[in-house]
Amino acid sequence: MLIFGAELHTVYLFTLIIVGCITILYLFFSEMLDGLFEGVPFVDPAVILSFITITSAAGFLLEKFANLSSAFNFIIACILSAIMTSLIYFFILVPLKSAEVSLAYTEESLGGQVGKVIVPIPVDGYGEVVIETVNGIISKRATGFENEPIDYDEQVLIIEVKEGTVYVKKYEPSLQFKL
Repeated sequence: MLIFGAELHTVYLFTLIIVGCITILYLFFSEMLDGLFEGVPFVDPAVILSFITITSAAGFLLEKFANLSSAFNFIIACILSAIMTSLIYFFILVPLKSAEVSLAYTEESLGGQVGKVIVPIPVDGYGEVVIETVNGIISKRATGFENEPIDYDEQVLIIEVKEGTVYVKKYEPSLQFKL
């Protein structure tokens, strides 16, 4: 079958190459384009591009290797593409868009956390503490909240943070009684 003066498998192949290149460009510039389609729920360029790419790949393979009519090959390619695109959308794209994990932290968020002294804190001086968070280990300059010395390897409670310095006290875990 001829479309635009070319064999159908050639049209599928050129569509696959062109839309594949557009998909790669979209990967690089998707952050700029996401705002354009934010209000429309089912118009996601990644889904549309993946549907066309999978349809053209399946259509090319069916035209090349299956002895079916071109219309039937196109219908099968669209069905396969719809299934694959749905799986990609619901199992990859939706979880990725809802996962907003950031490695950033604010100084205010450190208050109330427990850390460990790695450089002893002298009276009226500075030492260093490390705080283990879900995002990794943070080390901060520290001083005693009441200007008390704190030894190496002591657990400390961060009382407040001012100008990059954490003010700490020795941590005394409360006793938990079992009833």
